Amino acid sequence: MDGWIIAMMLGASTLLGAFGLWGLLWGIRSGQFDDHQKFLDGAQFDSEEALNDAVNMERKKAKVLKEKQEREVGYAPPD
Repeated sequence: MDGWIIAMMLGASTLLGAFGLWGLLWGIRSGQFDDHQKFLDGAQFDSEEALNDAVNMERKKAKVLKEKQEREVGYAPPD
């Protein structure tokens, strides 16, 4: 291959990569990837049973954390 063909291929691939990077950065800055309604729609269409399960899981998590903190209060490392 001639050198000008390789240079043209490198230039074209660099240009296409720059356009792709510009498009990605534009999408991030303009909020194209943000989905503000995702969690609201998820809660709206969940069943009552699923919501009750989520509440119970949060309560269990809080209980476990509270028990862990109570156990650590009286802990003293051995000498």
